[in-house]
Amino acid sequence: MQRKWWTLIAVSVATFMLLLDITVVNVALPSIRKDLGASFTDLQWVFDAYALSLAALVLTAGSLADRLGRRRAFAAGLVIFSGASLLCAIAPNPVFLNVSRAVQGVGGAVMFAVSLALVAQEFPPGRERGTAMGIYGATIGVAVAVGPLIGGALTSSLGWEWIFYLNVPIGAAALVVTYLKLAESRDPNATRIDWAGVAVFSSGLFLLVLALVRGNAEGWGSALIVGLFAGAAVLLAVFVLVERRVPEPMLPLGLFRRHAFTGVQLAAFAVSSSLFALFLYLTLYLQNYLGLSPFAAGVRYLPITVLSFVVAPLAGIMLSRVPARLMLCVGLVAVGAGMLLMGDVQPDDTWTGLLAGFLVGGAGVGLINPVIADVAVSVVPKERSGMAAGINDTFRQVGIAVGIAVWGAIFVGRGSHEVRELAAGTPIAEGARPRELIEAASSGSLPQVLASLPEPAREAASAAARAGFLDGLNLVLLLGGIVSLVGAALALWLVREDEIDRQEEVEEAAGQTP
Repeated sequence: MQRKWWTLIAVSVATFMLLLDITVVNVALPSIRKDLGASFTDLQWVFDAYALSLAALVLTAGSLADRLGRRRAFAAGLVIFSGASLLCAIAPNPVFLNVSRAVQGVGGAVMFAVSLALVAQEFPPGRERGTAMGIYGATIGVAVAVGPLIGGALTSSLGWEWIFYLNVPIGAAALVVTYLKLAESRDPNATRIDWAGVAVFSSGLFLLVLALVRGNAEGWGSALIVGLFAGAAVLLAVFVLVERRVPEPMLPLGLFRRHAFTGVQLAAFAVSSSLFALFLYLTLYLQNYLGLSPFAAGVRYLPITVLSFVVAPLAGIMLSRVPARLMLCVGLVAVGAGMLLMGDVQPDDTWTGLLAGFLVGGAGVGLINPVIADVAVSVVPKERSGMAAGINDTFRQVGIAVGIAVWGAIFVGRGSHEVRELAAGTPIAEGARPRELIEAASSGSLPQVLASLPEPAREAASAAARAGFLDGLNLVLLLGGIVSLVGAALALWLVREDEIDRQEEVEEAAGQTP
């Protein structure tokens, strides 16, 4: 088999493992909460610790890979990720687990930073790259959608620890293929590492997510939360200034003068901050509201799996025939429509109330993933593909991290308001009790919280908590759909074919001209 196909296999396996570790955790959260005594905030950090470290370091990892060698960096990322997965599996408490997840994110950052660059160096622009990106996009779509099924099967049969143990042999196999079959490559014009940019960006992003996660508990007008938001704003503003002044920035702002480059980053952010981030809350609904087992919840995601798997390769074939902006627009509209279809959950609904949205959203995910992957590296010179892939992955991971935090704040805030309205005039509506009920309903610990209440108040508290849960869920699904639709409009406006490298098609057409 040719080297390029070995490269695609290694990258696809590693990407599958990386994204699986985001989605596979979804259905294991109730079991993790039970075994480790985790709170609702702890459960949010299971995702955000991983996404934050990945987002903060992926650009730096791309620069290091361009200097030191992309194959070498990819192998190092596999080692770090697999080792951290083992630490996650043996975690004795939530803090240890979340720190290990952050280390996982470091390894993930390295692999994400070079994955598209490795594919781009082996497959020339045009039909071949379109096929490769179709396979790569199918990998992303399947990992995102099948994660809950795999996570459910492992959690139900072997325990949640095995969702992390599984990464160790897969990582080892990918490492062997990497050293035996992949070619080394570097950027001959690689620059120095922008450590100032890394420090300011990661610190600002951390403060922003921390403020969003803690806002409901601390009070949005409290000195702590206001201070965190102010600190995040200052640091992110300083980051822009640093990137404008340093000679070799981690995020070259000049790239954003290319409309297509900006458009594809916004498209990646839109789908990640909407549907991908909302998988957490959909899973909490399936397991903690409907009472499905981890495996049963995973099975319910199969419609998304099947549609994304079928559509992604077709999208790869269409890349050389259909304008990228049209595919991005249609895909994001489908994702947005899918969330709008999901966002009217009623108390007596079963999981089938989500089915139409799952089908439409799954088709949208399958359509846009190959396009984002292809355009991200095709709008910059080949030697900067590592940096371009890193920037795109940064927007993806920032979207997930910020999305989970924002939706969590809105979800808990709206749900708490509903509990206060329904329980007005009773002790249930006083103080922090509404928020505690919503967080308990979300994390699966509602029976324990109800047991602490006087018996006459338990039934009313349970009804109010469940109603508040649905109210919050419906709101974040509605807002997530709007975010995706806005992303569709921006992609249609910004992405232009004349900024995308389609050299192979041009040469083929010239060769066929009499």
